[in-house]
Amino acid sequence: MFLLNTLGERIRSLRKQRKMTLEALAGDQLTKGMLSLIENNKANPSMESLSYIAEQLGVEVSELLEETNPQELREVLKTAEQLLRVDFDELTDEHEQILSLLEPYVEKLTQSYEAARLYDIYSRALYYEKKDGWRAYLEKATDIYDQMNITRHLATVGIFLAMVKFTEHDYNSALDILLEERSKIEARNGLIDPLTRLDFDYLEAVLHYAVGNSEDAIRVMNEGIEFSKEKQVFYRIDHLYRLATFHAMMNNNLEAMSYYERKLMLYGEFADDEEAVLFTKYARVHYLTSYKKEYQQALDLINDHYNQLHLTRGHTPYSYIEKGKALYGLGKYEEALSCFGKIVIADYVHHPFDLSIFYEKDAYAALCHRALGNEAEALRSIDIAVKNISSMPRTPYKDFIMETYELIYDQ
Repeated sequence: MFLLNTLGERIRSLRKQRKMTLEALAGDQLTKGMLSLIENNKANPSMESLSYIAEQLGVEVSELLEETNPQELREVLKTAEQLLRVDFDELTDEHEQILSLLEPYVEKLTQSYEAARLYDIYSRALYYEKKDGWRAYLEKATDIYDQMNITRHLATVGIFLAMVKFTEHDYNSALDILLEERSKIEARNGLIDPLTRLDFDYLEAVLHYAVGNSEDAIRVMNEGIEFSKEKQVFYRIDHLYRLATFHAMMNNNLEAMSYYERKLMLYGEFADDEEAVLFTKYARVHYLTSYKKEYQQALDLINDHYNQLHLTRGHTPYSYIEKGKALYGLGKYEEALSCFGKIVIADYVHHPFDLSIFYEKDAYAALCHRALGNEAEALRSIDIAVKNISSMPRTPYKDFIMETYELIYDQ
């Protein structure tokens, strides 16, 4: 990779790219000899001369001061953006690749959009790889975004900081940070752009649910849905519909659940979004196993649907938990335990609702062991479930675990 490490080299490279002679670049304000000395790093130009050279070359002074060729930076940024966009359940070593790619550049960047994005991406890769120093690079990115008034990226930085606390399961701090960052963005610009607004609406609703503020979550969620429809901007609408579906399910509001399922299915078919379609099928199975207790129907749907759809690593644990619950309900305890034993909770799953659903597996395993006469295993499994669920907000899943605990210990 070609690094231009000196000012003279950068000037010479740009001049040659533009097929300019020394005389042409020197013009009437510099001599050919002085320009030659500058290009060979034997003389330093004044700011006045540097501005003149930049004007002659048709670039900003900042590009001359960059230690890396701007076009090269753009190519590096393009690669880094692609690596960062890989879905979490498909990640291999992309974050390590980002660090290796950007390490030769991060100490040579100045004040440009490309520099800000590279600082930002490098910071996130450091964080995901659990390396120190990520905050300093994120602050550098934020400073440039702020100077350039790039609101969208300022918002994504604020959201990222909130999500850092979210992944630590410090849900209250995550919500506080998100609300503070949203307030700063709104105060800065009055009306924020629709995509940023919908990001904030969705994540604020998610975090309100995480801390148990269901009324605020419903309010923000509904505001986001109405805003999306009003502006005809359907970014995040599938995520908002998923939240609405889940909320209706937990409140046993079958009419609302069916309404949002239908909306989500229509969106998935229109947008050719298999993820949205898969969620509606999962939601129906989950409703049958957790709320209706119609286990054979649930198992039939699992066998019909899940064999036809592409399941990623992220989907597979949800499939196992529902199949295990259905098998338990049908009295197939050994098969159910086999399913529960295959569940591995992905390290990017942090929301209390998702975690609570997965923590139920140990309660169901306890019931299976109890039915099989394995008293010690039943006690061990339910103790694990209670320990995991204790810090989660109240949900039907937490209630089920605590009821199962009482049932097993009473007997």
